[in-house]
Amino acid sequence: MAEAADSVVALHATDAATVFLSARARLTEGGPDLIERALYEDVSLVRLLSMRNTLFAVSAELAPHVDCSTARAIAVKERRTLLKHLDEDGQGLDAAWLARAETAVLDALDTHGPSTGGQLSAAVPALRQKITIGRGKKYETEQGVATRVIRLLAADGRIRRDRPRGSWTSSQYRWVHTEPWPALPVAESRAEIARRWLHAYGPATEADLKWWTGWTLTDTRKALAAVGPDQVRLEDGTTALVSPGDTAPEPAPEPWAALLPGLDPTAMGWADRGFHLDPAHRSALFDYAGNIGPTVWWNGEIVGGWAQRPDGEIVWRLLAAPGRAAERAITAEASRLAAWVGAARITPRFRTPLERELVA
Repeated sequence: MAEAADSVVALHATDAATVFLSARARLTEGGPDLIERALYEDVSLVRLLSMRNTLFAVSAELAPHVDCSTARAIAVKERRTLLKHLDEDGQGLDAAWLARAETAVLDALDTHGPSTGGQLSAAVPALRQKITIGRGKKYETEQGVATRVIRLLAADGRIRRDRPRGSWTSSQYRWVHTEPWPALPVAESRAEIARRWLHAYGPATEADLKWWTGWTLTDTRKALAAVGPDQVRLEDGTTALVSPGDTAPEPAPEPWAALLPGLDPTAMGWADRGFHLDPAHRSALFDYAGNIGPTVWWNGEIVGGWAQRPDGEIVWRLLAAPGRAAERAITAEASRLAAWVGAARITPRFRTPLERELVA
């Protein structure tokens, strides 16, 4: 499992099902229970709020680098934002109050064991506190602090997501108390992330890495300089970067078909996806915020999309004409996916026009 995640650096985890379906596409055997064991028993795969302020699942080996290169800065920003809201609310809630609330949450987890957000709110009165965001403004709204406090503790690495209530498609996670990741030099961790990303996604550009990580341009350039990538010329005449020494021709792979979930890393590895996605198909496969939905692939190109209907049937539609061999391979892959998913039902968190059409 860890190797499957490392092969693409990280698996998107905003949608609970994506981790499982992305891993499944890269494993030769094993069902959802294998992935659950990696997440919740072996803890060889962990979820972190990291690149682009998005939830990713990464190997435990890589997690300290992801934490120091990216997640730490996000946690600092999240804490600063919450403290600002507490101060503006005018109830006298401050950093000391927040520290007491966080300690109470950790104590509750030590006492009661793995707990959902609702169970923690029942056990910790401070989590039932409500504050007003944007007081006196058009967007004024009252919010509870439970989700924000729990998110802070997770961002700091003091709690982690454990087995959810319900099936593997559920995002109602239980939380457990854990130890923060060890502190590493930030520059070294960024270089490690850049090195692994180039190995997985090169040829790629500086702009691709900046987008994928969410780093500043300066930090991106420093990380790449530390790696020392080679520059190659692409078929369209432009240049791109690859890992040092990774310039030998790649042997042509065997023909392959894949049904990948929404937000799969292969579809989200580059800012510019023109080499594997016809721009004419973008409106069908992306939602309004730029999140890609479930996709059908043939030999390295997106050729359509797929969905699961309420009765469990996997349905798909081609947006290109890859040929009869491709259709046969895609049909077989859809059957394998249906067997793997079994009785589970998958509704992407970010729904796209084509996915909605197929379900209807």
